Amino acid sequence: MVRTFIVYVADHPGVLNRVSSLFRRRGYNIESLTVGHTHKSGVSRMTVVVGIDAEGAPLVKANLYKLAEVLQVDDITSVPSLHRELLIAKVTAAENLRPDLMRVLDTFRARVLEGATDWLVIEATGAEDVIDSLIEGIRPFGILEMTRTGRVAMTTGNVPSFEIAESAQSASDSIPFQNSIVSKALLRNCS
Repeated sequence: MVRTFIVYVADHPGVLNRVSSLFRRRGYNIESLTVGHTHKSGVSRMTVVVGIDAEGAPLVKANLYKLAEVLQVDDITSVPSLHRELLIAKVTAAENLRPDLMRVLDTFRARVLEGATDWLVIEATGAEDVIDSLIEGIRPFGILEMTRTGRVAMTTGNVPSFEIAESAQSASDSIPFQNSIVSKALLRNCS
């Protein structure tokens, strides 16, 4: 089964390597991994999609918490959430086939970012199955180059999933390491 984890981490060099190495050491294949900044300074958010069963998920979660830079881990697999991917593709677009290609793009609400006489660069966002269908729709025209992000996810509802406690925030100028005894040493050197 594919599970989705949201992992909040301190924004320091090497954190991505440590998190991905944990999955590698446990023998789990990461299907998708996206990382970006959050609304909190010094905190990054990872969306990790991994093939793992229900029994292995709590073990992975516990092992993630052993990493000093990990602030919070949420398994949102069975929680109501939104999932999206971004696709950018360069597609062959000969003049005689361009109207057909534009109909496919309109069907999937894809946008044209750039174009020339014989190609177009398109962009689309949506659920994974929508992006998969769009790729199959443009494949007959000829895909010259393509990239897609991994899954990004967010739980639905009005309660934020990550908040730093006020006492912890005032105790340090930086984002605290919730599970590290040696946090002061890590704040100076996170290698």
